Amino acid sequence: MTSLRYVYWQDEGMWLGYLEEYPDYITQGASLEELQENLKDIYQDLVSGKIPAVRHTAELTVA
Repeated sequence: MTSLRYVYWQDEGMWLGYLEEYPDYITQGASLEELQENLKDIYQDLVSGKIPAVRHTAELTVA
């Protein structure tokens, strides 16, 4: 089982959010539960290659 962190907020009755690792891909839902399902769907699309040229985030340590 994979755990993913996501950012979410409510705007005019809709829930919006994105996965922390993929901030360019925002989705929405009428409820928080629907948003979570949509985030799972977009994650599957991102990791399966259905969405080309996926941008990633990473952390870099510098001295």
